[in-house]
Formats: sequence, C-alpha cells, structure tokens
Amino acid sequence: MANLKEIRGRISSISSTMQITRAMKMVSAAKLKKAQDAIVMLRPYSEKLQEIIQNVNSSSDPDQVSVYAQKREVKRVLFIAVTSNRGLAGAFNSSIVKELNNQFQNNSQYEIEVLTIGKKAFDAVRRTRTVFSNESAVFDNLTFDRVANVTEGVMKSFRDGKFDEVYLIYNKFVNAALQEVTAEQLLPISMPETEKSEVETDYIFEPNKNEILDNLIPKSIKTQVFKAVLDSVASEHGARMTAMHKATDNAQALKNDLVIFYNKARQAAITNEILEIVSGAEALKS
Repeated sequence: MANLKEIRGRISSISSTMQITRAMKMVSAAKLKKAQDAIVMLRPYSEKLQEIIQNVNSSSDPDQVSVYAQKREVKRVLFIAVTSNRGLAGAFNSSIVKELNNQFQNNSQYEIEVLTIGKKAFDAVRRTRTVFSNESAVFDNLTFDRVANVTEGVMKSFRDGKFDEVYLIYNKFVNAALQEVTAEQLLPISMPETEKSEVETDYIFEPNKNEILDNLIPKSIKTQVFKAVLDSVASEHGARMTAMHKATDNAQALKNDLVIFYNKARQAAITNEILEIVSGAEALKS
C-alpha cells in the first residue's frame, strides 16, 4: 500500500496547483471583458471604413490604381503571425504555428519571410525561417500607434517591391470558448468592383476621389492589422480562461480520487494494526 505521507503530499500539491489555476482563470476573465469591449468597438469602424472605400472606388478613375492594390508576379511572400508572449492558453498558440506551417507548405515555391507579433510565434520560426522582424514588444503597451508603426514598415516594404504578397494569420475572437484561426490577405488589397447602381451613398468629394482613396487605404490597412491584434488579445484571454477552468476541474477530479485512495489506504493500515494487536493478545493467552 502506498505511503500515507506521500499521498498527503500529493493532495497538498494538487490543492496548491488548483489555487494557481483558479487565480489565473479569474485574472483572464477580468482582462477578457476589457479586450472584448475593445474589439467589439473597433469592428464597426473597420467595416464602415471598408464600405466607404468600396463606394469611393466604385466611381473613381479605374486607370489610377492604388499602389497597395497593384498585383504583380508573386516571388516573395511575407506572413504576419500574431500569437501571445505567454503560454498556458490551450491550443491558442499552437494552432497559429500549425496554420503557419501549412502556409509554408502551400507556398513553398516562393521566398518566405515572417513578421512575428508574439514570442511564441518567434520561438517557433526563428531557427527554420527568415524572420523579417520580431514585434513582440507591442504587447507591453498596446496602442494603435505602435501597431501602425509596425504596419507602416510592412507597407513600405511592399511599395519598394521587397514583398509581392502579405498575409495575416491570427485567432479571430468569436466568444470566450471559441477562437477561429484566420488567414487573410493584407496586401495587395482587394478592391471590390461595385456597379454605380449598387452604391448606396452619394458623396461630395473634396479634394478628389483618388486623393481620398490614397489617404483611406493606408488607414484601412493599419486598422486591419490593429483589429487582428485586438482579436488575438481577446482570443488569448478567452483561451486561457477556458484552459485554466479545465485545468482546475481536472485537478479537482484528481484530488478527489487521491482522497478516496488515501482513505482506503488509511483504513487498511488501521485494520492491519488492529489485527496485529488482536494477534498479539491471542498469542499472550496461549
């Protein structure tokens, strides 16, 4: 029978682990509310910006295509992978790394570089791929301006012809228990072709449509990256909250099994002691 002191030690250890996982769950739940509010507020702005670009583009000069919408022969591809700086979030980070590896296989005919936002992505690719830049520090003080500066560097590289296509890979926040791995093309942007009859809003343009597009499109690209980062942050907290909840439940189940095992072992030890006492008494009588 197992040593009772050893079992008591394991029960105490599991209880301590449960306190940690329960605390991490509560912290992630508190942070999730703030992150969820941020992404929910940004999405309507991003969608409206896309709608305005679509309406303006439908009546702009088709011969003047934005530099960010120019398609060229694909030779070099950049992937922007958004993960977290910390683990203990279930499959949150590993799902991004898995999708990144799938993209590497599907685009193996091109020269590939990776821009990592999050230490987990950087650790996964730094030994096997060319890292264009590691921007994990943006999570230290996450603001639109910091993400916009990162995006500006990507946009400049695209304008200069260093990359022919740029893709975003991140976890899209659905709810606390569900995050969708999303891979979307960032550059060149896809300009929807809309018939004039489909345009719902009539705009008065000042100074002109093409100049407005030249200002709106870069802002839309930066907003798209910022939205992906906010989606990833909310997804991280949701995934960690769910993971810690499951860890706490599993620890509780293991603790219950050990308590039952401890009680059985203790009962068996007491029974053996009683038998030894009775046997000794009988021996003295004889």
